[in-house]
Amino acid sequence: MNKRPTIQTVAELAGVSRGTVDRVLNNRSYVRADVRARVLNAIQETGYLSPKEAHRQAAEAKLPLKPVRLGVLLPNWSGPFHEDVPRGIQAARSELEKRDVEVRVCTCDTDIPRETIELLDELVSWGAQGIALCALNDISIEARIGELAEQGIPCITFNSDLPNSRRLCFVGQNYAQSGRIAAELLSKCVPKNARVLAMAGNLEYDGHRTRLDGFCEHLKKKGFSSSQIEIEETYNDYRLTYNRVTAALQSDNPPAAIYMANRSVTGCVDALKAAGMDQQVRVIAHDMSLRRKQMLLDGSLDLTITQDMFRQGSQPLRLLADLLQKNIQPENSNKGSEISIICAQNIE
Repeated sequence: MNKRPTIQTVAELAGVSRGTVDRVLNNRSYVRADVRARVLNAIQETGYLSPKEAHRQAAEAKLPLKPVRLGVLLPNWSGPFHEDVPRGIQAARSELEKRDVEVRVCTCDTDIPRETIELLDELVSWGAQGIALCALNDISIEARIGELAEQGIPCITFNSDLPNSRRLCFVGQNYAQSGRIAAELLSKCVPKNARVLAMAGNLEYDGHRTRLDGFCEHLKKKGFSSSQIEIEETYNDYRLTYNRVTAALQSDNPPAAIYMANRSVTGCVDALKAAGMDQQVRVIAHDMSLRRKQMLLDGSLDLTITQDMFRQGSQPLRLLADLLQKNIQPENSNKGSEISIICAQNIE
């Protein structure tokens, strides 16, 4: 009888370390695409299953499960979110198809609350029995989630929370903590009297505001005054980010560091390069993409704090399916996604 393949079996076939296999299995976004493909091919060739996956498949084979329809509502975001969250959704969709779970995804074109509510209603009309969503923090959206809860349609938020709604649970990073980590790192890179520019995305999203609040509060604890921290809200827009950074650099007291709680890191770095200051001003950002890897390697970006957005795409669907098919309630408290600090020396 053949032995069950192990992580070591996969690592040897792919020509990588066991740690790299583990990162691919857990869908870390900072593994090179060619390495990821090699590991995935080795997993498929060997038929490797993690202990958790093997146990899950064995348990599901014994259970007759009722058909379920799940909806997903996404914001109109680009960047790492647009790359990694859909990968997670597709992985969960492929996995849950075997359990007779159908998934439909809708994407907002705007940040207007009315559109979010209309798309939620569209998913309900389609027959969604549970919905995973990432939406801005708005009282009308919270009210609609409450109405859905009354109808027996559970909602799970991911990436950005709606903490005052009747959502079932939240799947995402501890954003206050990630903001505090950014402040801790930045405080060690510049003098205590330095000016700091904090670039926010859209503060109507709970995740954006919570991260920025965590950053500012902790930076003040490290000895920086409120007057030293300039906050700009640029809605993740490249041109607006570029112009605001350029204006700050041309001021009488230019920033010594920039905190990018904003997805348009490219706009920030391009402005620094145009001013010839990309190697002088410290920049700390969030999340990972191919472009950010290049920025880390050329020194225009010092550090980035990542989160597991693949999990944010996949986990809500698994939790909803388990609730609706097996009556398994998700944990009340969100343990959050893994937080990793990436620099030029630890990029895979």
